[in-house]
Amino acid sequence: MRSIRLILGVIASASLLFSVSANAQENNNRDENGKVVRGAYETNGFADNWFIGGGAGVNTFFGHGVDGKFALSADAFIGKWFTPSVGARVGFKGLGLTTAIQNGYEFMSDAEGKLSLAAGNVDVLWNISNAISGYKETRFWDFVPYFRAGYIQTKGGNYKPAYDKGVYCNREWGLGLGLLNDLRLGNRLDLYIDATGLIVKNGMPSQYKLPTHKIVKSEVWAILPSVTAGLIFNLGRTGWDRHTSITPVVVPVPFTVDQYNALQDQVNALAKENGSLKDQVNTLGAKAAKLDALKNGQLYVYDNGKFVEAVETVTTPSIVYFDKGSAKISDREMAHIEFYAKNALENDSDVLLLVGSASRQEGTHEFNQKLSERRADAVKKALVEKFGISVDRISTLAEGDTNNIYDTPEKNRSVTIKIQ
Repeated sequence: MRSIRLILGVIASASLLFSVSANAQENNNRDENGKVVRGAYETNGFADNWFIGGGAGVNTFFGHGVDGKFALSADAFIGKWFTPSVGARVGFKGLGLTTAIQNGYEFMSDAEGKLSLAAGNVDVLWNISNAISGYKETRFWDFVPYFRAGYIQTKGGNYKPAYDKGVYCNREWGLGLGLLNDLRLGNRLDLYIDATGLIVKNGMPSQYKLPTHKIVKSEVWAILPSVTAGLIFNLGRTGWDRHTSITPVVVPVPFTVDQYNALQDQVNALAKENGSLKDQVNTLGAKAAKLDALKNGQLYVYDNGKFVEAVETVTTPSIVYFDKGSAKISDREMAHIEFYAKNALENDSDVLLLVGSASRQEGTHEFNQKLSERRADAVKKALVEKFGISVDRISTLAEGDTNNIYDTPEKNRSVTIKIQ
């Protein structure tokens, strides 16, 4: 019993010392001042930071009247880390025990003094390395104490004639503590050394008194210690990220009186400038209000503080120009005639006079007389057929080259439209 306690004590002490030494060497979990940073960390998803593991080791039993011998044990488990410091796992542990007679007691076991135990357990894990020294993904040794609750079943064949009906079983709940030493081998693989002790009733397993073989179910508590080693496989997304939205703490620096007064003067000046800008905005707003009803494409005049729509008037006479020796109306001049027909005639009673002309520098007098007639007739035809002006409202006058009042031939090749 002393040897078992010595072994467990050495493992726990070595784990603690190595963890402290490893924590002292951390460098990426500290700020620029060397202080440990402990979060805050992003919440992980359901599929992140899971792990499974399994291993083997030794166990024994310490109780009233009976001490077990060393025997092999095996365990398997699955768990998840909820934060860098807090996690949980569920597992199964198979224990084999070999009895030893002491003080007249012996286990209820088979003829060879062997007893098997099966334990299901739930552990609440606390990674003290991350809690104290801050999370570091590349840390080699994590020191993880945990609290355990287990349900245990013992099973042993009875070899005495009075108990030859088969296998004897007993079941009990147990509570305990443990220490998980997690050694990082890689991003997905860890080596672990797990030392735990589970407290149960001394009647688990039951004993009988020699030489009477009377069954004794003691209510005194006993302990089942075990040490195992194995591998842990990390599943899903591993690791933790700190929140990027942490607002740094800003320590205010006191102002001197002069600095405060200077800042107050700046505030007053800005307030005055802001008032001036508001006045300008209001003035511009008042001006803009006068333009709200304006429409694109219309002409307006500013009259007594308001923009009033103006009626565009086209002064007469209007002139249509022709190419040399031609009475054909070009597309450009046809557009001028259209605008005149739609805008210059104020009412249906206006009578138009079309005066045709030709340039004396470009033909004989007789030719120019006929050319001016053809030009006047072409404009008349356009007004009647294209723009719906009544023929009764139009008269023509061909003046040939007798009315050349312009200094260039281009200007004299024309028809003048007059309202009579």
